[in-house]
Amino acid sequence: QLQLVESGGGLVQPGGSLKLSCAASKFTLGDYVIGWFRQAPGKEREGVLCISRGGGSRTYADSVKGRFTVYRDNAKNTVYLQMNNLKPEDTARYYCARAAAYYCPGWNLADFTSWGQGTQVTVSS
Repeated sequence: QLQLVESGGGLVQPGGSLKLSCAASKFTLGDYVIGWFRQAPGKEREGVLCISRGGGSRTYADSVKGRFTVYRDNAKNTVYLQMNNLKPEDTARYYCARAAAYYCPGWNLADFTSWGQGTQVTVSS
């Protein structure tokens, strides 16, 4: 099945850091835009960060600018979401997905496929 697999979530205190991973076994992540999204209970899924196919362009949600970044490790066929200075409002289930484009197409969920099961991030003291 052509799904992505997210990992690395957990419980962290406010101000802490986590690094999430997005991996695939049946296709090459470097051939796609990869987007990170999150969904908190009772809220709609929202875009967080997106990295272009070549890795040179990133699109950030305003809420994570200066705190989160995304990067590729093509040798490991993995995309990472580095989250620093985490806040309670970052608590959500985090998902990655791919888009058949070179540059990030925006945050329309319909433009992304191969959604994984997500990984839970909880920021609490």
